[in-house]
Amino acid sequence: MCLAATAAACGGTQASSPTLSGTPAPADPIPTATSPSPTPTAAFAAKVTEVTRNEVKYSWRPGCPVSLGDLRKVTLTYWGFDDKPHTGELVVNKAVTGDITTVFKKLYDWRFPIARMQLVDVYKGSDFDSIEVDNTSAFNCRPATGSSKWSQHAYGRAIDINPRENPYVSSDGSVAHTNARKFAKRPLDKPGVINPGDRVVKAFKAEGWEWGGYWTPIRDYQHFSKAGG
Repeated sequence: MCLAATAAACGGTQASSPTLSGTPAPADPIPTATSPSPTPTAAFAAKVTEVTRNEVKYSWRPGCPVSLGDLRKVTLTYWGFDDKPHTGELVVNKAVTGDITTVFKKLYDWRFPIARMQLVDVYKGSDFDSIEVDNTSAFNCRPATGSSKWSQHAYGRAIDINPRENPYVSSDGSVAHTNARKFAKRPLDKPGVINPGDRVVKAFKAEGWEWGGYWTPIRDYQHFSKAGG
């Protein structure tokens, strides 16, 4: 999640060319929700491909601040809460695919657990529904929370990690998702939690990303974003 008032701009390998007309190609599957299944290999892997129209059927539309052709899907290995490797997907701006691969390789090597990683289109573009199931996601063409300005998610330059363990906390200390309320305080020593100054924050900072956990008066512990360049 992202609040414009709390941040300045809150707001690879190629596959087939994306369809810009808005008409899904018949052969392109629409993402569907599934429980994370273990990946056979324990080695980290990341693959960058162009995004098909159907993969962002709900999260992208004409008029978004980033073109479909400037988005990429990163398919990568992540470490699960079950202490096993899994394969997930993120859609991001093509300019940050290297950042994402670098950071998530570090998280994987550290065995930092991630609950699930599916495209927000699995949840028909609903940020609330994605967060409700603790889904790590990135691109979504939407305004910043409580604002008419674009979120950095709308540019493909933001990611929300383990939103249950790292909730968005309002200025009054409230949390919208009941399953996340016990994670509202920091520091907190629990799996998948991001704390001020920890190695997850430092890994993103090394690539030029800021952490929403440092914002005031709200705290967005799940959120990392990088200003456009």
